[in-house]
Amino acid sequence: MHIVLKNLKKAYKSTDGYIEAVSDTSIDIPENTIFGIIGKSGAGKSSLVRLISLLEQPDSGEVYYNDRRVDNLSKADLIAERRKLGMIFQNFNLFSSRTAGKNVAYPLELCKTPKAEINARVKEMLRLVGLEDREDAPISTLSGGQKQRVAIARALATKPDILFCDEATSALDPQTTHSILDLIREIQAKMNLTVVMITHQMEVVRDACEQVAVIDSGRIVEQRRVTDIFSNPQSSVTKDFLSHLSADSKEIIRWSKDGGNYILRFIGDATGKPILSELAHNFNIEFNIRAAGVQHLQDNEIGTMIADLTGTDEELKKAIQYLTEHGVNVEEQK
Repeated sequence: MHIVLKNLKKAYKSTDGYIEAVSDTSIDIPENTIFGIIGKSGAGKSSLVRLISLLEQPDSGEVYYNDRRVDNLSKADLIAERRKLGMIFQNFNLFSSRTAGKNVAYPLELCKTPKAEINARVKEMLRLVGLEDREDAPISTLSGGQKQRVAIARALATKPDILFCDEATSALDPQTTHSILDLIREIQAKMNLTVVMITHQMEVVRDACEQVAVIDSGRIVEQRRVTDIFSNPQSSVTKDFLSHLSADSKEIIRWSKDGGNYILRFIGDATGKPILSELAHNFNIEFNIRAAGVQHLQDNEIGTMIADLTGTDEELKKAIQYLTEHGVNVEEQK
């Protein structure tokens, strides 16, 4: 399903008047892809996903699914359109009074699906998420990762065209998060789904998404391929996300918290070339590496190095130009 948002606006009433949660936002989400929307708390990402998923209507602007406008549908048509959407959430939203299988069956029951078809679909979905032996298990006996797998099975039970994941891994430990993201990627490929992932975690974008939009104060400040975002971030918000990821990532080892006036990002083949050695031979500068590592994206590798580069202004200018010409993005730390 191809999704297009045109100039969406949404404001909510507050004690101080109105707060504009989504402000003149336009996004083009390709079909059959995993698309990320990332923002900090209060940036407007949850409000935006409620508009995309037709849970709320925008104050102005338009939402299109496959060139068909859907934000202005009649109530009956809107309900029918929502049934083509699947959603998973941070807190699972499962019924504790139902077994795993009965939770998966719930949306099918709402659609008045024949019982035999429900039973077959439940087994199929639980097998898809690796829980075929837990159909009769009470929800209370499942781990967090298993609960999220049940939630995924339930979201897919009605054969949706779009799957929305709203902070779907935020309540999970890193290892479980990795397995859930692997599962979502596998399911997306099998079912040719359009998956929209709402998150505040850059590692989720790195490990699962092909494209990403960065939202801040209700506005999209950057939208590009994930490789481009990681290799050459443009907005201050994106740079901040990446700097925190570099500080927390096990893939990037920092052995000195001091210094680091430049961030060097090596793309693809450049990660394996002796570029810094060539730099030392060709220019009268000194460098001191403070941190380094390689992060593996879906379609490429990004090497990140935090270093001090010292020398005359003229030599530094030449060195940075040399790095840029050899596929290295150079960002000066202010």
